[in-house]
Amino acid sequence: MHRFAHISDIHLGAYREPEIRELEKQVLEETVKKCIELRVDFVLVCGDIYHVGIPDLSVVNDSILILRKLQLAGIPLYAIYGSHDYTPNGTSIIDILDTAGILTNVMKSRKDDEGYVILEFTTDPKSGAKIAGISARRVGLESKTYEDLDRKRLESEKGFKIFAFHGGIAELKPTFLSETEAVPISEFPKGFDYYAGGHIHQKDEFTLPGYSKIVFPGPLFTGYGRDIEDTAKGVARGFYVVAFEEKITTVEFVPVKGFDGEFQEFNATGKNSHELMKDLSQRLDRLDVNGKVVIIRVKGELSGGRTNDIDFQLLRRNLLTRGALFVLFNRFSLSTKEFEGNRVSGEDPQTIETSLFKENIGSVKVTQSNLKGDEGAASAIELLKILKQQQKSGETKLGYADRIVKSSVESLNITEEFSQ
Repeated sequence: MHRFAHISDIHLGAYREPEIRELEKQVLEETVKKCIELRVDFVLVCGDIYHVGIPDLSVVNDSILILRKLQLAGIPLYAIYGSHDYTPNGTSIIDILDTAGILTNVMKSRKDDEGYVILEFTTDPKSGAKIAGISARRVGLESKTYEDLDRKRLESEKGFKIFAFHGGIAELKPTFLSETEAVPISEFPKGFDYYAGGHIHQKDEFTLPGYSKIVFPGPLFTGYGRDIEDTAKGVARGFYVVAFEEKITTVEFVPVKGFDGEFQEFNATGKNSHELMKDLSQRLDRLDVNGKVVIIRVKGELSGGRTNDIDFQLLRRNLLTRGALFVLFNRFSLSTKEFEGNRVSGEDPQTIETSLFKENIGSVKVTQSNLKGDEGAASAIELLKILKQQQKSGETKLGYADRIVKSSVESLNITEEFSQ
């Protein structure tokens, strides 16, 4: 009997706040500890170990100290790129960890003379499991890899096979991701024993004809506001442990506790800003927040006043004074009748950003085809991700500016003549 752990979407460094970063470390430490205690043969991470392709070095250092415990226990770590691990210049922290021997990147591909993409298998020496994977890239490039994939070659391989991927499957997308790009299941190779997914921040298991076990563990901890909100509501986080001989015998979800949470939702509809502030103050004063991560969602349309009239900073300070570990107000769905301009509904910044880009990309006049339509919207999202990157420890302002400009030009695929 052999076993492996399937993890995805760790998103180390997603938050700047030291309290949340400490929780990230604790969750990773607990996960590694459980993998060692369960004596898994190997660990497979299906993307987004870090929240950005070039993360803060302190985050990298802390994670290496934890991940090395797997090495010391004789447990190999296999991984593929996630959408957050991908960098336009072609080298990310995943490549560096691969070179250093902390993990093995199982995305190994080449093109044959006819243009088909050939995926090579990585064989785990202890269990004999064969892993093939497709890393996340920009939407257009990733989809092209699936379209050109030599599926027959993969399907003819004998033995226990795992297909690792990071992305949505068109037929299996959750409703909150209905507008996002996804690959149809017909472009996946058939006959693998286990399809190890990442990117979808929701735990789920599926079976389709020809595709026996498709599994998404969901985020190990958190990457977005929706994740931390759901965790505060009590949604289980963790990873899967898969037992197999020649075929799978059991697939078990192993929970990992992230934090004690308190979630509250307030509807502003029918209230003015003064009434909402009073309601928030009174209800929050009654909560037991000591030692908890507190997530407050405020939604609806104010009948009067402005959203700026509500002193969220004061409310946050009051909760922290009473012992809250961390406080987050989700007010992306809060609006007022006095507000005029573009309105986009959504519960988190990523949803709003994606909707805005898709709605407005047509008004931007460009000559390059890759900057138009859905591909242009995807390019804009990629560019925004780059522009959000912080200056790294020890990096000069000039070095930071050069890195951002270079990455931005590469992500937009701007011609050399134009970029000069």
